[in-house]
Amino acid sequence: MDTPFPGMDPYLEHPALWPSVHFRLISAISEQLAPSLRPRYVASVEERVFIESPNDRVPDVWVQEVGPGRRMPLPRSGLSIASPLVVEVEQQEVREHYITILDRYRDLGVVTIIELLSPSNKAGGPGRDSYLAKQREVRGGECHLVEIDLLRRGTHVMSVPESHVKPARPFDYLVCVNRWTARNRFELYRWNLREPLPTIGIPLADPDPDIPLALQSAMEHVYRVGGYDLRVRYDEPCVPPLSPEDQEWATQRWAAYRREHPDLFPDANGH
Repeated sequence: MDTPFPGMDPYLEHPALWPSVHFRLISAISEQLAPSLRPRYVASVEERVFIESPNDRVPDVWVQEVGPGRRMPLPRSGLSIASPLVVEVEQQEVREHYITILDRYRDLGVVTIIELLSPSNKAGGPGRDSYLAKQREVRGGECHLVEIDLLRRGTHVMSVPESHVKPARPFDYLVCVNRWTARNRFELYRWNLREPLPTIGIPLADPDPDIPLALQSAMEHVYRVGGYDLRVRYDEPCVPPLSPEDQEWATQRWAAYRREHPDLFPDANGH
């Protein structure tokens, strides 16, 4: 057993962990697809950059009032300008990675874009705006769009209308494939926390068939190379929270994992 869970590890959804998981998973997906893409296609990891102010926490704000000793200089008109309240809000440059599949037979034109959603995409603000702008751009062109959502928390942001997803619930995770030749058609892969991640089809240019992407293998690779078994605080409640039943299940899975790895957790069996 490579991870404590049969599918997605819900503890990896923690906002403090997800950026590293996101980066590693994008790389793992690109590396997994590369052999199946040759010789016609290549996978390229691209970057989207946006500026985001702190949210969902107390913002880092420095407030400075211009005091009597720092009055604004008198303009030539002789009128005195009132002292302003100066507010500086910390901003953070956020970099999100995604995958483009390029067609070597067509001047490296983009055939498919693979997006892995992040918490900022599913919350209001610049992250969501940036993602939706890219989504509109892709759907207005001649390339396929694959969206992978491994986050239980957040609002619906995928290209498939939310009203068309509701009948397919309940599920915890979702993948949406939208082919440019049929923009009103969406292929949905959905599954729950206790199920393995699926193998999905990645579309290419006609008449080439889809190539498989084994999400479970990619996630297990990320878990191993990232050393998350030694980093994640599994003894604490999951963030975002699980239902009481799923939290109990997750706690039992972690306890079994510790027992099966006495070399890593010697105290698990009382040693």
